[in-house]
Amino acid sequence: MPGSLKPDRLIGRASRARPDRPLANRDFRLLFTGRTVSLLGDGAFLVAVAWQAYTLSDTPAALSLIGISMTLPLIMLLLFGGVASDRYDRRRVMLLTDAVRAALLALLALLAATGSLRLWHMMAIVAIYGGAQAFFDPASDAILPEILPATQLGEANALEQAVRPLALRLAGPALGGVLIGLLGLGAAFMVDALTFVISAATLWWMSPRAALEAMPAGDPVEASVTRQVREGWSYVRRQVWLWGTFASAGLAYLFFMGPAGVLLPFMVKHELGGSGFQLGLVLGAGGLGAVACALVMTRSGLPSRSMTFIYVVWTLATLAVAGYGLATAVWQLMVASLAFNLLETAGSIVWATTKQQRVPGDLLGRVSSLDWLISIGLLPLSFALAVPLAAALGARTTLICAGVAGAVATLGGLMLPGMQDADRSVGPAARVGAQV
Repeated sequence: MPGSLKPDRLIGRASRARPDRPLANRDFRLLFTGRTVSLLGDGAFLVAVAWQAYTLSDTPAALSLIGISMTLPLIMLLLFGGVASDRYDRRRVMLLTDAVRAALLALLALLAATGSLRLWHMMAIVAIYGGAQAFFDPASDAILPEILPATQLGEANALEQAVRPLALRLAGPALGGVLIGLLGLGAAFMVDALTFVISAATLWWMSPRAALEAMPAGDPVEASVTRQVREGWSYVRRQVWLWGTFASAGLAYLFFMGPAGVLLPFMVKHELGGSGFQLGLVLGAGGLGAVACALVMTRSGLPSRSMTFIYVVWTLATLAVAGYGLATAVWQLMVASLAFNLLETAGSIVWATTKQQRVPGDLLGRVSSLDWLISIGLLPLSFALAVPLAAALGARTTLICAGVAGAVATLGGLMLPGMQDADRSVGPAARVGAQV
């Protein structure tokens, strides 16, 4: 395929040692440890921010405003984050953004602990947080092929997808519920801040890496950024498996992400009379499903028809969102959450590996930023529409319609001309857990 990876340029010193498994690589161990700890704090944050928003204003509108405030700066800055991750040391980009987010979470914890936190404080803090995330996410997506050989990317992605839900959806929310119950919301925010400090420390200890593309001498910054963005978009535009997936994900997220994010806590608290601990259980059930899926995929092979597999499991995952609206008990919400996360994780592992193996390393940051930008570009609108839709249709009907509409939009991407041809343009899939 045109623009294939160049391992001698991208993988670097660690990969030339060719360790048997990803965790034998020192830099990957550090990266993996930092991400795991940070995700644990983020899991606590998920519960804390939802409960704090409903504490300040006991309506879905509060959490909707928080979602909009976080996603707008993220979307606006993603292209710049992609350029930065392809121009500068990705490790340092991630380190700086971790430091910024640690400071923001510490401020949020202080305001919450002293009882002076207001909704506008939360909106301002998460807006800056989202801006920092716009630089972190493309660099995080693109750094893995610098550290590991292509043959180990599948196993590395499966390992990360096993730990991500365990920390983000299971242990983290459980920790958040305990911290909120015993020490208050401020403690949950402070724990998340400390996890970002630990993540920054692990990045600091990793081996420095040079930028993949230095800015030519005399090239103005504005011109260089514009040129690099155009290069990334030109590459994506030629690949239907990229732009088609970005677009179908964007439509699906428009339909279901806002309603699910805003109305799931509402369902637990108001429709079913649950507590913050039970919200944690619902999120934790999703974590169990995702962990189980990722552990299985570390021992199984990637599917031979990767794009078809991705679209089928993501379509089924989106249908599971309708289960939130059908639930009449917390345990039913847990089942729906488990199904959604299990299926979504299966597609995400294959998608991340396919993207890392097929996109040139010096474009991977910009392609990842376009992935994030187009996929989540309509999220503010999704969050904004969730509240009036719930008011007009009811929370249950809104969730059911969101899941069905999102599934239709997802499956539509597979029907694009040339999408399934992408499965035939690559060789046989490698085993996810295969050794070098």
